[in-house]
Amino acid sequence: MADQKPASVFSNRNFNLLFGGSSVSALGDQFTLVALPWLVLKLTGDPAALGLVLAVMALPRAAFMLIGGAMVDRMSPRRVLLGARAINAACVAILAVLVLTGTIHMWMVYVLALSIGLATAFAYPAGSAILPQLVQPQQLRSANALFMGMRQLSMIVGPAIAGVIISVGANSQQHALADAHGMGLAFSIDAVSFLFSLASLAMVRIHSDSHPPQTTGGIFAGIAAGIRYIWSDLPLRAFILYAAVISVFVGGPLQVGLPVLADTRLDLGAASLGILMTANGVGIFLGSFLSGIGTRLARGRLGLMVLGVDSVVGLVVVGLTLVHTTLTGAVLLACVGMLSGIVQIALFTWIQQRVSKEMMGRTMSVLMFTFMGLGPVSAAIAGALLKVISLTALFAGAGLTLTVIALACLNSRELRNIGVSKPQVAIT
Repeated sequence: MADQKPASVFSNRNFNLLFGGSSVSALGDQFTLVALPWLVLKLTGDPAALGLVLAVMALPRAAFMLIGGAMVDRMSPRRVLLGARAINAACVAILAVLVLTGTIHMWMVYVLALSIGLATAFAYPAGSAILPQLVQPQQLRSANALFMGMRQLSMIVGPAIAGVIISVGANSQQHALADAHGMGLAFSIDAVSFLFSLASLAMVRIHSDSHPPQTTGGIFAGIAAGIRYIWSDLPLRAFILYAAVISVFVGGPLQVGLPVLADTRLDLGAASLGILMTANGVGIFLGSFLSGIGTRLARGRLGLMVLGVDSVVGLVVVGLTLVHTTLTGAVLLACVGMLSGIVQIALFTWIQQRVSKEMMGRTMSVLMFTFMGLGPVSAAIAGALLKVISLTALFAGAGLTLTVIALACLNSRELRNIGVSKPQVAIT
């Protein structure tokens, strides 16, 4: 019998439901990503406060991310994700009401940031573990490409619209807080978008809904088993350690630095921040199309490609020190996004194909911890540093650090061998 071409992922009803709801929610998320840092800066005028908010969001995320991953492997990731997104929706809706009514205070922002961080500690590993249960292994690359493309499209459209909405709100002030009307509307749009995600998740069905995994031992024993599993796979372990170092030394400074750059140097205020984030999204979207070409050119040496790309990205980040116009910043961030997009799909698919489904939630929770848990803690440190160093020094230090680390890691055989071989040891 002749080989048949694998069916399109769009022939899968559950995939269509997840993809549709996630697309709307991802677009809504961009409004909060612009509005929240802008809200903090308008309430306080202090970059250190912005870093502290990001850290408050990161603390429960970091503390509970591994627990969230272990729970995902013990029950249905769909149900975990449904509950986590419901909490996120409630927090963003409350934030919208407080801003629109003029009753928002910084202590409320801290409380809501803490709650959002706790919810996302469960949402991220759950969301990453669903897809391998929805599609066939040979469909994972195309499914990941679709989700990444959707997310990048939302990053292209969402931040620019959010920046304009917030800026327009400045022209119709009814509160002492600058841009209150626009920020409240941005949070409201995100809250409504969560409803679409919740409705689609309620209709999705995956295998573990009716056949929960057979597990032994407690949550912490499961976490320990997941860490042993990752530690036994040398390339996977090396990549996660590398990602953690990059998140600490580079991710945090960029999280704090970009809003401060838009507020202090650029000419369009919140709209400038939206344009910068949109440009980065455009770059990642373009890079995702180049990912297949890059992977073929790398000939299985995915690790070498990642390190080479990161060394160049670091130099582009250094270029942010010279930015004084929105256009120049947008061009540089588009370059950063394109280079990052080239490697992201290949890396994510490599991990999903490499890791057993029984360990997927825990593995993804450790990976997400390196970005979602450590990055905002680094942002708090970066915000404090901006009291004693300039924004130029912050960008220069972050970019040069990334380049130096990437070049130094070329000596690591484990990192160079990412994408070459399958794991030889599996500890369950």
